[in-house]
Amino acid sequence: MPMRPPIVLAATPIGNDGDASARLRGELERADVVAAEDTRRLLNLAGRLGIAVRGRVLSFHEHNEADRAPVLLGLAREGKRVVVVSDAGMPSVSDPGYRLVALAARSGVDVDPGPSAVLAALAVSGLATDRFCFEGFLPRKAGELAAAIRGLKSEGRTMVFFESPRRLGAALRAMCEGFGSDRPACAGS
Repeated sequence: MPMRPPIVLAATPIGNDGDASARLRGELERADVVAAEDTRRLLNLAGRLGIAVRGRVLSFHEHNEADRAPVLLGLAREGKRVVVVSDAGMPSVSDPGYRLVALAARSGVDVDPGPSAVLAALAVSGLATDRFCFEGFLPRKAGELAAAIRGLKSEGRTMVFFESPRRLGAALRAMCEGFGSDRPACAGS
């Protein structure tokens, strides 16, 4: 039996198009199907990178992920090269993709990962990298944000968070209040 092409999780740049890897460019150009969190952003990114997405482009976001994952898995089983991209960062890490990866794992379909924004941020932070935890996005509402931070106050490992540039200031103020102003931190983009 010939080996089926894997489903590829292709990390996209966060804030700097220069971070787009040669592999991302090649995967987008060779894909039979590109599952994108936002199809307009994907095509805009491709234009900025000077590449043409020739494959079928499908939307794949939090609101259709449960229904679209079996479709994408079926396309991969048919021998189609399925590339999954999110708006910025790594699919399935605080972005759509988890359901597809879980379904692929249960079905014996290979998933090939790309580079990770979480590890890139950690590596350049200057904070301890031997033990860390990923907390994803913090709650938006002030009370929920404060409660989440209180729940993490005793966490000794380096914590990695994702945050919107528009909410970064409020999140950092809440962290300073909740964790103390003497706790080392790093913000990156």
